[in-house]
Amino acid sequence: MFVTNEGPILHADLDAFYASVEQRDDPSLRGRPVIVGGGVVLAASYEAKARGVRTAMGCAQALRLCPSAVVVPPRMAAYSAASKAVFAVFEQITPLVEGLSIDEAFLDVGGLARIAGPPSEIAAGLRRAVAEQVGLPITVGVARTKFLAKVASGVAKPDGLLVVPHDRELEFLHPLPVERLWGVGRVTAGKLHARGIRTVGQVAERGEAELVALLGRAGGRHLFALAHNRDPRPVVAGRRRRSIGAQRALGRRARSPDELDEILAALTDRLARRLRAAHRVCRTVVLRMRFADYSRATRSQTVPRPTAHTEDILATARGLLAAAMPLIRERGITLIGLALSNLDNDTPVQLELPFDEHPPDALDAALDRVRDRYGAKAVTRAMLLGRDDGPTVPLLPD
Repeated sequence: MFVTNEGPILHADLDAFYASVEQRDDPSLRGRPVIVGGGVVLAASYEAKARGVRTAMGCAQALRLCPSAVVVPPRMAAYSAASKAVFAVFEQITPLVEGLSIDEAFLDVGGLARIAGPPSEIAAGLRRAVAEQVGLPITVGVARTKFLAKVASGVAKPDGLLVVPHDRELEFLHPLPVERLWGVGRVTAGKLHARGIRTVGQVAERGEAELVALLGRAGGRHLFALAHNRDPRPVVAGRRRRSIGAQRALGRRARSPDELDEILAALTDRLARRLRAAHRVCRTVVLRMRFADYSRATRSQTVPRPTAHTEDILATARGLLAAAMPLIRERGITLIGLALSNLDNDTPVQLELPFDEHPPDALDAALDRVRDRYGAKAVTRAMLLGRDDGPTVPLLPD
């Protein structure tokens, strides 16, 4: 029997994806700091990141940090094509590929030992194949669990390979900062730091009851399990999304309520069309906001029945935005996002009385057919005429 002390899970993550595609396609950009975006940084090369440039930062601020950076406009079609080429390489390796986004995925190679060697060799071959066939750098983490494989790839960036053997998992994990744990953002990290907890090992040393008292039942149990590398989730190919979302960076200029409503309507139109194209419905509408002081807020509402109707979703989103306006006026808004969650398949549902002469989804269906045939801009709201909705980010299939 073939026994290995590695894997079987790979986490493959393309490095600075948009910027790497630009450097691949334009040799003059290689080795130089590159910023992809317009008013807001969509992606930055590692040369720019070394100077403090970060995604979602305003380009003016980014150029102050890195005056020598080259700013290039996004080419979403090129990024989408590169993603498809990389996923084709993944599928040459194993059929068990679980995409997380257009530039990262989990792969299960546990059944390939006899024909392809141990996971470390498979990972090295994957990196070579992506470099040769697609021309992009990719980092791979190899571990026994999905969580640890993702942590390993994060530590190995950029353009690296890191294998965490089964008998050295906690030795690798415990010295890392608590921010490496899934679910630990700025707020949770602050709570942990206030208790003197700064490493994953210190989280593991605390009892589960103490973490639950500090972070709540779900959060405490989650971090306690991860700190001991307990993550039983398998790699699942073909898993459908549990939510879809879109967002728009606004810069630091003040926005009127009418402007915010127009942006929200554009996001809603885009998401509702995606929802119907995937034959899905949602139950929860989530409004996400980032403010001028870099704080964030989320507001959500669950609707009475599953829906994919644009006007139902927009009415709910508008209600959330109206309730958040006092906070927006106080802090200033720099990013607005909309997400649709609690997704389900649009299987037939019980009809409701009274029956309308025109089904409520008739307008949506007609608009979808026009846009499918003549393009997304063929029909639009009057309030959106002449407005730039921003780039449409390429996505995995819904």
